[in-house]
Amino acid sequence: MKRTLVTMALALGLSGTAWSQALKIGVINSMSGPEAPIGENLTNGIKLAEEDLKKKGILLQIVWEDDTGKPQIAMSAMEKLATRDGVAGIVGPYTSACANAVSKLAERYKTPLLVPAAAKEEITRQGLKYVFRMNAPADVYAAVLVDAATGLGKPKTIAFMYENTDFGTSTTKTAKEYVAKKGIQVVADEPYPKGAQDYRSTLSVIKSKNPDLVFLVSYVADAILIMRQSKEVGLKPQAFLGGGAGYTTAQFATEKAVSNFVFSCTQWTDDVSWPGAKDFGKRYKAKFGKEPTYHAACAYESMMVMADCAQKAKGDKEQTQAALRAGKWNGIMGDVKFEDYNGFTNQNNHQMLVQQLFDGNYETVFPAKFATRKPTYPFPGWK
Repeated sequence: MKRTLVTMALALGLSGTAWSQALKIGVINSMSGPEAPIGENLTNGIKLAEEDLKKKGILLQIVWEDDTGKPQIAMSAMEKLATRDGVAGIVGPYTSACANAVSKLAERYKTPLLVPAAAKEEITRQGLKYVFRMNAPADVYAAVLVDAATGLGKPKTIAFMYENTDFGTSTTKTAKEYVAKKGIQVVADEPYPKGAQDYRSTLSVIKSKNPDLVFLVSYVADAILIMRQSKEVGLKPQAFLGGGAGYTTAQFATEKAVSNFVFSCTQWTDDVSWPGAKDFGKRYKAKFGKEPTYHAACAYESMMVMADCAQKAKGDKEQTQAALRAGKWNGIMGDVKFEDYNGFTNQNNHQMLVQQLFDGNYETVFPAKFATRKPTYPFPGWK
């Protein structure tokens, strides 16, 4: 790691004095393993933030840790960053399982942790003073998708299929509670083991229930396979609702034969009016040759906010925590403020969006004030 930091210093053309004055911030991310395709988006977003901070005269020493998507490795990374590396704060991890696993360690070591994109509600519902979250939690994922569907039609039934992980179960739990309030009947509730090779039997069960809506929660590989096999078994609801994650990625969008017209909730798009959002999208595509996902935007803004607070605190962890708690920002994620509400602590009350895929392109369709295109509902040629 020491060699890596020196190499970074030389690449940036920093003197020893300037490098010693750089803010040291840790990052825990899924840079390898099954979640690496989404983890790459977070890494890229943080790299763009590093560029913009340098333009403002804020130099960073970023200490990168790869948790491979495994909670135990994330916990080891957290302990290393908080003790041996002495960082002012940490951005990450990506997955809900890893973020939830390290949250109590952040409190133990009094090291500010800013979670960019993990959705499990519990992460910021434990009363932890040093844990903050940029993205909206799982309860909002469900609500914004269901509100969009009920605003477009009159669905009476819904089926749930979701991976049996922290992310999948948390998102679906809140979705089931929300549809009950809307008077929509749950006709299928099907958790599945992440990374399975064949979902056709489960999808056939769902098909037999003839649901108006199918609500799915998966990461990238599973999302693509489930949609392929949904087509194979002839599952045809009025709409598929993708609960973020795999349903918001460039990889999923390119699968036009099965992804077309799928709805998904998202934290961010580049066509909203939030300051700098459109420019971020253009820069990201120019630098990395692909469309940014909301994960990239969440990670970018998380690093911008963490660095701002760490600079004001001169690298002191407790003062960085106080600055996160007291601050307000307005950037590519819109208004950002970490608040206590509805049992949450240090949670940014973020506006979620709904997008729909049209021939491989995501378009914002809900809420109306952010929409760039009218949604298609029910799916063309479907019941």
